[in-house]
Amino acid sequence: MNIFKKLFLLVPFVLGTINLQAQELNLFLIGDSTMSDKKNPEENPEHGWGQVLPELLTDEIGVDNHAKNGRSSRSFIGQDRWKAVLEKLQPGDYVFIQFGHNDQKYKAPSRFTNPFTGYRANLEKFVNETREKGANPVLFSSIVRRNFNEHGTLMDTHGEYPLVARLVAKDMEVPFVDLQRSTEELELFYGLEDSKSLHLHFKPGEHEYYENGKEDNTHLSRKGALLVATLALQDIAKQELPLANYIKEEVKQKEVFSKKE
Repeated sequence: MNIFKKLFLLVPFVLGTINLQAQELNLFLIGDSTMSDKKNPEENPEHGWGQVLPELLTDEIGVDNHAKNGRSSRSFIGQDRWKAVLEKLQPGDYVFIQFGHNDQKYKAPSRFTNPFTGYRANLEKFVNETREKGANPVLFSSIVRRNFNEHGTLMDTHGEYPLVARLVAKDMEVPFVDLQRSTEELELFYGLEDSKSLHLHFKPGEHEYYENGKEDNTHLSRKGALLVATLALQDIAKQELPLANYIKEEVKQKEVFSKKE
């Protein structure tokens, strides 16, 4: 094998080594479809807010997104998705924990949890087992749905689940990011019509990915995902968590509520 071929074969290994050395720690994400990576990101208008985090963080931290469509805290554990995260966790890593959308699916026994019993127990499990690994849990309340009533009032759809997440965070002294509150403010800032741009609203033929149209008030457009992720990271920075050192400065300084993008 000549010297040039040897060098060519070594390039991927060397670059991978450099990348590993550059990343000081990893951020793991566990949650549902509002956080998850979406297929065909170049063509697909839908994005999870966890999907865009790498764009907003420095190269010194890796993002490993395990959030998955349709999962609740119960099914995430039952399908061994949490086990897969635990096997990777290293001391100093972070785990973002956001469930609730699918825990309320009372017609799906494999997903439903009672907020004050099963849901709370699962959140406590995530927190305790993260800490046992020497890693850092951060709890999140769910993002709101774009659910305006006939009077133009934004109505809650998550019931007691965000409250339980807050209570677990308080009782276990876990950093808590209230995305329910910040995304409520975001929806209201954009208003009844403009808030559609944060989600997936397309008339038939308007977008080739949704030939028959789409009206989805739960999941996020790329624009919505970037704004939600920015709000999450700004809260992290405000709380002065060590993780804030890995947030790009322009993200910390962005004025989300100064104008509609």
